This record gives sequence, C-alpha cells and structure tokens, in this order.
Amino acid sequence: MKFLADFFPILLFFLVYKLYGLYVATAVAILASIGQVGFFWLKNRRVETMHLVTLVLLVVFGGLTIALQDRTFIMWKPSIVNWLFAAGFLTSQFVGERPLIERMMSHVIEVPPTIWRRLNLLWVVFFTLMGVANLFVANGFFVAENSLLAAAGTSADIDLTRCSELFTGGLLDLCLEAQQREATWVNFKLFGMMGLTLAFVILQAFYLARHIKDQESTKEVT
Repeated sequence: MKFLADFFPILLFFLVYKLYGLYVATAVAILASIGQVGFFWLKNRRVETMHLVTLVLLVVFGGLTIALQDRTFIMWKPSIVNWLFAAGFLTSQFVGERPLIERMMSHVIEVPPTIWRRLNLLWVVFFTLMGVANLFVANGFFVAENSLLAAAGTSADIDLTRCSELFTGGLLDLCLEAQQREATWVNFKLFGMMGLTLAFVILQAFYLARHIKDQESTKEVT
C-alpha cells in the first residue's frame, strides 16, 4: 500500500497528462506531492526524507518547466532524484555506523551487517541505473524535438497536442514523432519506473529471506 502511495503523484501526473498535456500534468504533480507530504506529516508528525527530496526537486524542476515552457527540466528531474538517492546511500556506506538501508529496515528484519552493506550497494547501483534509464528514454524526445524545431525554424516551445492544427507534410510527421516520444517518456515514468522498482523490491525480499533462513539455521546449530 505504501509503495502505491509513494507513486501517487506520478500516477496523477500520468492521468492528467493524457487529458491536458505535460504542463498541466506537471502543475498537478507538484500539488499532489505537496499534499502527499502534508498528509504524511499530519498522520505521523514527521516527513520522510525521500518524499521531501522529491517534493523540493519537483517544485524546482517542475516550476522551471512551467515558467519557461521547457519540458527538459521535468524530464531531467527523475534522473536527478535517483542520482541523489544513489549518492545518499553510497555516502552512508562509509559515513556513520550503519548504511542507510539498514537504518530504514533493521526495525523490521534482522540480518548480518555484511548483508546490509551489500544490499545498500545494490540500491546504489539500482538508483544509478534508473537515472541513466530515464535519461536514455528522455533523450529520444530531446532528439525528436530538436529535429522538429530545426525544421520549423523556431526555438519556441511547440504545443505537441496541436500537431495536426499547426503542421502538414514532413513537419507534421516530425511533430507526431516528438509527441510519441514524449508519451513514451511519460509511460516509462509511470509503468517503467514503478515496474522496475517493484521487481527490485521483490528480489530484495527473496535475497533477505535467504539470509534470514541461513541466520536462523546457524542459531539452531549453535
């Protein structure tokens, strides 16, 4: 349930995007993230670091996207978020008594310190690769948009929801390609990132379960 709650702003972003486009969806995502943090504080009288970091970056990058009418900022945001998380987990590997993943989960499960450190590094790798994957998908849109702008002879933002109204012939094809690439990024942001995160969490559960059994077997022998 918490996993779905964490992805609530992204889900709302996806739904609004399908109806009103990227800029309105970005504004709604900012409001949803503010509501998410506010609700969590009212319920628990504390704020989760991940929620707060995501909110700050969403306000900054989403605000720049809306103010400058430039999709680049909001498309970079997931990569920046994931790389900041990777940096935080990596720092905790060497600073402090326990790695970050152990601080987050040790109250629920008990495994040897070496397992926590190994798992912490796996999260570093996961967050790093997620950031790279997002940028790879977003780059498809950047290339398509640049081709459209160059062919249209403009540097101003083009409303991709109005391709058929604005262009014909080859320009229409380029506009539709950019529109499709944008939609691909939005789909990846929801389904790709959520699916990859869920798969990684499930693999983490199997990994921890194996070591819990090993630890229990050792205790029984002792």
